[in-house]
Amino acid sequence: MAKYSVSVDGSAGADPQTIINIFSAGNSRGHIYDIIMGSDATPADQAGSMEVLRTTAVGTEGAGFTPTKLDPQTKASDCDGAITHSVEPTETANSQLLRFAFNQRATFRWVATPGSELIIPATANNGISLVRRVSTADFAIDATILFFE
Repeated sequence: MAKYSVSVDGSAGADPQTIINIFSAGNSRGHIYDIIMGSDATPADQAGSMEVLRTTAVGTEGAGFTPTKLDPQTKASDCDGAITHSVEPTETANSQLLRFAFNQRATFRWVATPGSELIIPATANNGISLVRRVSTADFAIDATILFFE
């Protein structure tokens, strides 16, 4: 089982905003098992809500992100990552996999119970996005998503 990481440092923008999108580059299926996020901005009492949902098109990524191999001896990932979108990925209707509230002063972490990982569809350009849905102010978010294939 090969494991990978996709991270973004200080993603800032208006709501809604895709922080990270991980998608299939062909017929691969990734399994997301860990999501970590927080803010490196000056501490303030800002709140918000995030969604993790399915996507059917990549959108226009400001930067592609080749998933980092957690084991350097592993093959390159069959999935791809995207950050800093100028056009949001196409969201699949009614596909919220997770929804959670957060505060800028706190780090948030979600870890899947074994067997309950979020599965990236094995269809080209279909994926899963971490999206800032609404917040009381625009502030930078750092995030990391870990997955295996």
